[in-house]
Amino acid sequence: MLKLLFYGFRHGHIHALYRKASATSEIEIVGCVEDDPDARRAAEEALGIRCSERSFDEWLTEDIDAVAIGTAYGQRGAAAIKALRAGKHVISDKPVCTDSDELSTIRTLAAERGLTVGCMLDLRDLPQTRAAKRLLSEGTLGEVRNIAFCGQHYLDYPHRPKWYFEAGMHGGTINDLAIHGVDLVRMLTGREITAVDAARVWNAYAVHHKDFCDSALFMARLDNGAGVLADVSYSAPKQAFSMPSYWEFRIWCDKGMLTFSYGDPEVTVYTDNASDGTPVRIPGIAEGRDYLGAFLDAVNTGDDTLTCGVLRSTETALWIQSVADKEVLK
Repeated sequence: MLKLLFYGFRHGHIHALYRKASATSEIEIVGCVEDDPDARRAAEEALGIRCSERSFDEWLTEDIDAVAIGTAYGQRGAAAIKALRAGKHVISDKPVCTDSDELSTIRTLAAERGLTVGCMLDLRDLPQTRAAKRLLSEGTLGEVRNIAFCGQHYLDYPHRPKWYFEAGMHGGTINDLAIHGVDLVRMLTGREITAVDAARVWNAYAVHHKDFCDSALFMARLDNGAGVLADVSYSAPKQAFSMPSYWEFRIWCDKGMLTFSYGDPEVTVYTDNASDGTPVRIPGIAEGRDYLGAFLDAVNTGDDTLTCGVLRSTETALWIQSVADKEVLK
């Protein structure tokens, strides 16, 4: 039984992890900590919990196995470092951190102490993602040559946490959103992004916070020369979750292409073999461990594959964000 402490409820994503962990027989939630009074009240009401009066630092001296981190983005790296130094495994909402130096420290501590770092990269768990992975692994479509993905979100300006717009707290729209797409590209292709040809972030929708770059595009290359185009802007209207552009992936290969989106449980495949031009619809694959199950497996076995993948995806997103940030400063 993994003894899990929750630290931070500053974004709704962590509520989903709490509910998932609560329903998992392999986990005992030993406590919840939230330093911000408003976020604490909101979490207690939404989840029916009672946050501890004890501090995060005090909890880290206790007999717990892991920490689930859901603080403001700019605070997550420091929290993860504290937990790892205390000998605790970490599972975080994305992004894991917003600073490359923090990432380096997290990587070193995890490796030296044999600890697992997981992340809520839940697009991996979609049935259509698993089906796409199988299709690409089988090689019938040939080598991947081009990829385009959209991850456009709804800004929901009036309801976003205030810390989103505080200096140093958000860490950038690419690091915030593109981490999902970057991670899927790596998982689906088995390849790494090795060049960033262009990256841009700018303010278009957050009219009261002109320093907040809510729009983000980038162009990159995989290690086999394949191109990657992405739009992960906070540009979608309120119906974002029902739009194909919420998360949509298109992958072109030597012998055809496949496409899938968040709202469609099947993968659509186009090949030269379809004489009438009709695409093939491939059912999703429902079975398989989700991101929390993968974290538990890694903790139990000591396998560092999950940790290395999470940190590599984080590193790549931070790199692309840094390229875009340099353009803003020009």
